[in-house]
Amino acid sequence: MSEFELLRNITIGQYMPTGSIVHRLDPRAKLLSTLCLAAAFSSLRSILVNALLILLLLLIAKGARIPIRYILRGLLPGIGALLFIFVLQLFFQGWREPSGQVYFEWEFIRITRYSLYVIVLGVLRVVAFLFLISLLTLTTSSSHLMHGIETLLAPLRRIGFPVHEVALVNMIALRFVPTLAEELERIMKAQASRCGEIGGRNIWRPDKAARTRLPLIIPLFLSALRRAEDLIVAMEARCYGSGTNRTKFVQLKGGWLDGVVVVGIIGICLLAWLTPWPSIHRLLPGM
Repeated sequence: MSEFELLRNITIGQYMPTGSIVHRLDPRAKLLSTLCLAAAFSSLRSILVNALLILLLLLIAKGARIPIRYILRGLLPGIGALLFIFVLQLFFQGWREPSGQVYFEWEFIRITRYSLYVIVLGVLRVVAFLFLISLLTLTTSSSHLMHGIETLLAPLRRIGFPVHEVALVNMIALRFVPTLAEELERIMKAQASRCGEIGGRNIWRPDKAARTRLPLIIPLFLSALRRAEDLIVAMEARCYGSGTNRTKFVQLKGGWLDGVVVVGIIGICLLAWLTPWPSIHRLLPGM
């Protein structure tokens, strides 16, 4: 991966119209399915069931005609920090299981069954959440996502919850992820052309990578604030106003297929929660 290739490795916030059946689903059905799967990945601690749910996500990506390698590219920008976190877990989580199976021990380093289990589970969860958010934004446009969130949160209007504002903020946040990545890439190239310490492959040294990224924070924040101000001026120039009296250009109409998808995902998640799955760490040597 090139040091300056950021935008092509950002999958969250991008939209890839392939015309698949997943793209044609109602955004509310996709949002509900994403929430159910996210709750399953967050609560289930079985490596086997997490791997099976990731396999389900791979099948959904295949049905959406989205290359799996393209989604996995979203891991590249943060792989150095992830490896650093997993190494820390490898070193320090081993002491949380004093009576467990120990595979290696030297000084303060202690590799046990529990530490390996935590690392594998963490990797699966990171990959799963990346797939979930990427699939949601790659198969749904930002406007449809906003209308879907607003419709799902509509009952909260009765208690004074700012539904439209929350949906708009979420849509803008997702939309600006690739925009900020493109801006950061431009700043990095500008500083590298002025002999700044930006280049070099520091992916395996998170400390050096963080030190070289510090000079980029202030220009990126200034650019983000400038873009936010331009967006505010553009919305005010078009007399934008929120409220319940706003009409919608996009009219969401769910069908029987959307109901089948939601019920199917909920059923799969319930099955994953209620089934006594065998623990895969019992297959490790020494058990």
